[in-house]
Amino acid sequence: MTARLTRWLASLDAFEAKIAQLPPVRRYGRLTRATGLVLEATGLQLPLGATCIIERQNGSQTQEVESEVVGFNGQKLFLMPLEEVEGILPGARVYARHAVGDNLQSGKQLPLGPELLGRVLDGGGKPLDGLPAPETESTGALITPPFNPLQRTPIEDVLDVGVRPINALLTVGRGQRMGLFAGSGVGKSVLLGMMARYTQADVIVVGLIGERGREVKDFIENILGPEGRARSVVIAAPADVSPLLRMQGAAYATRIAEDFRDRGQHVLLIMDSLTRYAMAQREIALAIGEPPATKGYPPSVFAKLPALVERAGNGITGGGSITAFYTVLTEGDDQQDPIADSARAILDGHIVLSRRLAEAGHYPAIDIEASISRAMTALITDQHYARVRMFKQLLSSFQRNRDLVSVGAYAKGSDPLLDKAIALWPQLEAFLQQGIFERADVENSLQALELIFPTV
Repeated sequence: MTARLTRWLASLDAFEAKIAQLPPVRRYGRLTRATGLVLEATGLQLPLGATCIIERQNGSQTQEVESEVVGFNGQKLFLMPLEEVEGILPGARVYARHAVGDNLQSGKQLPLGPELLGRVLDGGGKPLDGLPAPETESTGALITPPFNPLQRTPIEDVLDVGVRPINALLTVGRGQRMGLFAGSGVGKSVLLGMMARYTQADVIVVGLIGERGREVKDFIENILGPEGRARSVVIAAPADVSPLLRMQGAAYATRIAEDFRDRGQHVLLIMDSLTRYAMAQREIALAIGEPPATKGYPPSVFAKLPALVERAGNGITGGGSITAFYTVLTEGDDQQDPIADSARAILDGHIVLSRRLAEAGHYPAIDIEASISRAMTALITDQHYARVRMFKQLLSSFQRNRDLVSVGAYAKGSDPLLDKAIALWPQLEAFLQQGIFERADVENSLQALELIFPTV
């Protein structure tokens, strides 16, 4: 008996068991109102998060529109569809995907496991790469209970991301969670792609949440490439899908990363972007009547962000790790944007990209002065730290006095630190720049830093 036949028989047995559990009676509700993104239904009692099916008549055929319970008011349920609702009639029948006595969350059991490597899926686990649905031995719920923080392995090992300014001046540890903060068009996706290609990790999980659909194929073919894709799982929920699917896509990407971490592997989780995840939650919350707060973001948004981010990081001692990079879109290059401010507080460091540097052709456009890695001091030697401090002092001194130097108003000898910064400026600027297809490992990065400051 072949392995494929064995799997088929096991699948048939599982379906037979599910059929045997089906109730003899199905309870229906009715659609009473449709306003904006939210549909209201009566006649059902279902918990938050339950999956519902709305019947849509298309001629003589009845189509199923999947939706989710996102709130309730008395006997009324608030549903949000996961697909287009065009053609749904008033009074359309609504029913739960699973009976009340069953686990109503079981509709969110999504595929997990090594069989997902090399695949591109949407937020619901459906394939986007034209291949059959993944056949995995294990499935899991989207949300996992948090474990005791004292059981987490501390961040002790340096992670090589292949980008010289980050390796040397913003050293990242395995299991750290970093944010890439920038406005639109400054080079976040390109920098993410460099790290996806060059970072040392067993598995890469990419969540493309709420971004342009064009970028999905571009990221897979041009940035990951065949070698990177073989050890990657891509979850794509572009901007034109339901806000529920966008949120589910972020949670699913994190859940896949957790599964690989629990298998003892070191995972690189790339989420582009955390801001679009927050915007999706804002759409849902405002649609069901939650009051807006800072810049229109309801309070639930600021509760969802740490709940998602805290799932990444090192696992229980002796297990794997999730090193996560989240992009955060700062609207209008405002670093005090509420989502940027909240993300900065809960992440283990932030890398700020500067539009001024990008417009000057300086790539990657990392603003070293505004960036920080909170785990760095525990990972590097005292000599390395002294060189980083000297680098930042010289860079800051030159930037503060750039205009004076440019117009020739600075008299040499007035400031010894600035004199040194002017002498070393070409080397400092060259150190901070790197080509898209150029890789700089940790050792080479530290050697380049030592060449600039051999006596420190």
